[in-house]
Amino acid sequence: MSGMKPPRLDIIKDDLQRVEDDAKRRLTSRVPLITEVAQHLILAGGKRFRPALLILAARLCGYRGQDHIPLAVVIEFIHGATLLHDDVIDNAEIRRGSASANALWGNEASVLVGDFLYCRSLDIMVEVGNMRVLQTLARATTALAEGETMELVNTADLSVSEDQNLELIVNKTAVLISSSTRIGAILGEAPTEMEERLANYGLHAGIAFQLVDDCLDYVGEREVLGKATASDLSEGKITLPMIHTLQQCSAREQQTIEDMVTGKTSPDGTQWKQILLLVEKYGGIYYTLSKAQHHVDEAKRNLESAPDCDARRLLLDLADYVTKRRL
Repeated sequence: MSGMKPPRLDIIKDDLQRVEDDAKRRLTSRVPLITEVAQHLILAGGKRFRPALLILAARLCGYRGQDHIPLAVVIEFIHGATLLHDDVIDNAEIRRGSASANALWGNEASVLVGDFLYCRSLDIMVEVGNMRVLQTLARATTALAEGETMELVNTADLSVSEDQNLELIVNKTAVLISSSTRIGAILGEAPTEMEERLANYGLHAGIAFQLVDDCLDYVGEREVLGKATASDLSEGKITLPMIHTLQQCSAREQQTIEDMVTGKTSPDGTQWKQILLLVEKYGGIYYTLSKAQHHVDEAKRNLESAPDCDARRLLLDLADYVTKRRL
């Protein structure tokens, strides 16, 4: 997959730096291990995609206050907590091209620091004192936990349908991105229709984001992804490229895939390459990217009635970037 550079975020550069500074300040704990683990993850150079969406949505809705900064930190902390817990569940050794927290400090520390990030997020939300924002994030974190459990239940289940996979994506990824744009609208006291449109923009952009991630797992470059190609499949995660392939391939090919994913045969590099060739042969990547593009188009449609301004244009550019990125 060819990549493109992300849109320039110059118009919110100062706000993003304030988010970075506030996050660093709020990661400090009287327990040095918590500070060390949390800073390793949160300050390791993530894309800040979700905070950027919150800031832009707030700006689009005319918000002129300061609460978007701590709430953008909350979004990033919640996201970070899910990553810590995900890596423990997946026994992951790499995160963003570096050793994962659980590989460096162990599963126990990773789980506890994830809990710390959730609790610190709650503390910040109470500090801001906006009940609608609190309600939005409470529902989002519940959905995130449900999504992670769905993925666990579906591990190595080759019967997972496209609809079930979409439900998983909504809960595990898109709900927090949708919450980011909804919170921006809430802060800007946008009319209900505009709030829903921005939330739907985030939902569809989030679905597309995850679908592209699922493609990159098959075709991305290891040095760019920071993890081995096909790592999701090796962990038994059946994503849309494989779901589509299983629907198209022969019974014998299905059995080959099943034996490898369920561990009946011990795969080596050659066998994994065969699986990747099957995904390519049956158009699993092309099909998934076409679905991602559909969701990008849906996301952009929700901004048609929004005021024409720099924030709107950048939200449109970010939606387009979702399907063009390499990481």
